[in-house]
Amino acid sequence: MILHLDMDAFFASVEQKDNPDLRGRPVIVGGGERGVVSTCSYEARAFGVHSAMPMSTARRLCPQAVVLPCRHRRYAEVSRQVMAALGEFSPLVEQASVDEAYMDASGLERLFGPPEVFVARLKRRVAEATDGLTCSVGLAPVKFLAKICSDIRKPDGVYILPPEEADVFLRRLPVGKIPGVGRRMVQDLQALGISTVEQLRVCGPEFLERRYGKWGRTLHERIHGRDERGVQPVREAKSESAECTFARDTRDRALLEKSLLAHAERVGARLRKNGLKGRTITLKVKFADFRQITRSRTLDEPVCATRTLFEVGRELLRALPLPAPVRLVGLGVSGFGDAAAQLFLPGTGKAAGGVDPREEERRQKLDAALDGLRERFGPRIVQRGRLFTPGESAGKNSGTV
Repeated sequence: MILHLDMDAFFASVEQKDNPDLRGRPVIVGGGERGVVSTCSYEARAFGVHSAMPMSTARRLCPQAVVLPCRHRRYAEVSRQVMAALGEFSPLVEQASVDEAYMDASGLERLFGPPEVFVARLKRRVAEATDGLTCSVGLAPVKFLAKICSDIRKPDGVYILPPEEADVFLRRLPVGKIPGVGRRMVQDLQALGISTVEQLRVCGPEFLERRYGKWGRTLHERIHGRDERGVQPVREAKSESAECTFARDTRDRALLEKSLLAHAERVGARLRKNGLKGRTITLKVKFADFRQITRSRTLDEPVCATRTLFEVGRELLRALPLPAPVRLVGLGVSGFGDAAAQLFLPGTGKAAGGVDPREEERRQKLDAALDGLRERFGPRIVQRGRLFTPGESAGKNSGTV
């Protein structure tokens, strides 16, 4: 059995905990007027506010809300308290984001009692460790079902799905409850007369793959209750990186820069998800003859904006001669600091790496908006124009724009 724990309205709950005057009041945490909602309290959700919503819309729906900026350092601190509490029950804990984690619960009954008793004890321990924050827990045979279950009785809820009941539970689910199935895909399936998992099971893997790309085959596995992913405890990351090997060796610098931007997107998203920034950006190039070169630049302050990571990597690439066709290009970030670390250089009015402060702030707001959209509607809902090639298709109705 796998357990999924999701903190309830995490950022807003931390703000209400730290300032008791906010308890019971609608709280919205996010960017400025042109930004988006990172999260909001359940009092604000009652007015229709939700994450990834434009801040202007949220203010219009709930004008009485208290609007606060993100305090990522504080949220990371509380997150560490949560993960430490989970570690008291099992070493097999995988932190999925700043406010959620998976735990391999196999065999824990022998130590802590039946699932209901064990989960109640775990929730109490998390509340003790965080001075009263609540969480919702799902316990199920596989990872994606555990995540679905943790959302069923939010906030402060528990849903335990025994293995023998998993198939009936899954068949009755609306297709939109499957993680990764966004609004656009739901609309497309509804146009085909499909609204439940049971109806979707009529579709074979070949049909789903033709219509939705590689995700279609994964979706076919999910709707039949299959998820081979186990809980993967990870040590504290020392770096984040992404790389790709080209189908054909190339000297096309435009193609190399396009790949760097895609890598910056992936690396930046992982950094932001985990509340991290890095000071050292590293370019990795492997040539057709398998010679490998790395070039690094260390900034004055840590960064995580996709555009900033890309621009530093591009500068390193443009300064690098290409004596042979390139086989592989990669981008890495290390020298981590907290995401709330100082952005601007003292006394200079400039951001780390010489980026204009206003421009860096704009980039962070853009990244927050894109991250929110992808979290809510799926990773392919929006794509930077430079990464989109006319004539290419990511799969019918994939949502790429």
